Amino acid sequence: LDGTAAITINAPADLATAGSGDVLAGLIVGLLAQGMDAFAAAAAGAWLHAQAGRVAGPGLIAEDLPEALPEVVSRLRLHTG
Repeated sequence: LDGTAAITINAPADLATAGSGDVLAGLIVGLLAQGMDAFAAAAAGAWLHAQAGRVAGPGLIAEDLPEALPEVVSRLRLHTG
């Protein structure tokens, strides 16, 4: 390891729910499967997971997170256009 670190500061406390970590793992593995390197996949997956939590909002359950991803990606595309 080269000492590089990433910190996700956008994650809401609402992500502390059963199954949320499984969704995070799935996001990261999906990015890895598309050829992203491990560090980038972990960082991007954590950011996407956090943003999905923000979109889903208070009272979310893990199943809400994948449903929030299209909105997260759409917002990202608008801002990076």
